[in-house]
Amino acid sequence: MDRLRHQPAAVWAVLLACVVAFMGIGLVDPILPIIAKGLHASPSQVELLFTSYFAIIGVANLLAGFTASRIGAKNTMLVGLILVVVCSAAAGASSSVGTVVAFRAGWGLGIALFISTSMTTIVGQARGGVSVAVILFESALGVGIASGPLVGGLLGGIGWRIPFFGVAVLMSISFIAIFSGVPKTAPAPRAERISLVAPLKALTEHRLLVGSVVALLYNFGFFMLLAYTPLPLDLGVHELGAVFFAWGVLVALGAIFGAPALAQRFPRIPLLAATFVLLAIDLLVIGLAIHDKTIMVVAIIASGLVLGVANATLSNMLLGLSTTDTSIAASGTNFVRFAGGAIAPFLAGKLSEHVNAASPLYVGSAAVAVGFVVMLFGRGLLESEDEAETRRARKRSRVLEAA
Repeated sequence: MDRLRHQPAAVWAVLLACVVAFMGIGLVDPILPIIAKGLHASPSQVELLFTSYFAIIGVANLLAGFTASRIGAKNTMLVGLILVVVCSAAAGASSSVGTVVAFRAGWGLGIALFISTSMTTIVGQARGGVSVAVILFESALGVGIASGPLVGGLLGGIGWRIPFFGVAVLMSISFIAIFSGVPKTAPAPRAERISLVAPLKALTEHRLLVGSVVALLYNFGFFMLLAYTPLPLDLGVHELGAVFFAWGVLVALGAIFGAPALAQRFPRIPLLAATFVLLAIDLLVIGLAIHDKTIMVVAIIASGLVLGVANATLSNMLLGLSTTDTSIAASGTNFVRFAGGAIAPFLAGKLSEHVNAASPLYVGSAAVAVGFVVMLFGRGLLESEDEAETRRARKRSRVLEAA
């Protein structure tokens, strides 16, 4: 834990901003039902708050490296934060679901510019190497996701607009932290600037492409759970905030403590595969218990621990799959994986309207199961060289023992 604590001031400034940025993901959860009632929106319309957000994040990841290499990483983060401040405040002042969705998309653009650049900044400046940087980043993710529903529930009890204004205030504080705490970064030399298509070219590496598809299918299940379950739960805004706060706390604990401890005992791919199996089962249980709030709440909260371990393990795996620059590979991966976050919520709304309330959970479970299968068939591509050699050595040892 000493390695985690002793970090430069710039890393802590970026992590503070990351916490607030990730709050925006879960902030909407407790207020989805009251937004739907207040703006007379259907489930699929209100789920567009997630779909527009993640669709823009995915596409805008192609812009992050392009922008950072021309104006510098710090300026790119600041531009992203300004966009979030403006769009979150404008969403809170909106009077129709279409306008809220549009400003939520602009919010996603700002988050994409910030998050992609912040991850690269943390990896570049954190003491202890990539593994420590990932733990720090995933910890910020967990704390942000945990506090988002709590803040959304508390402020949403006053009115559905207030959480949006709250994000604008908190992001303004993050802007000040980045502006004052992160050293100025110069643009890259002209010859080293990143093109718009560089992240797509990175995906031509089979290892990174397979890993990105696995991440897409995982995100599909993740956001079926996060974005859709508040609607069938049909709890009050404070109760929803408490449920997803508890869930987010377990996400953070899984990332900070669970993933590193389990990674020391088990190979990465089998560990990740186990989390996929548990998530698929959890989604299935929630679907089967769609009319039993007690079972749903327990299953949702319990999934947090699995998701925390999965998030950190998946991030570690993806960072080691490409031979290209880390920021370029991350942008390409995020372009693919956030497609799952974009499609899942809107599809969930449509399925609940035209099939039944449980069907989105079954589809999410099936998507994660397909991700498990892809992971097993692509294991040779997803393993690091050390892991592959260890597996081959164990196989040779078993053959010799059998002989």
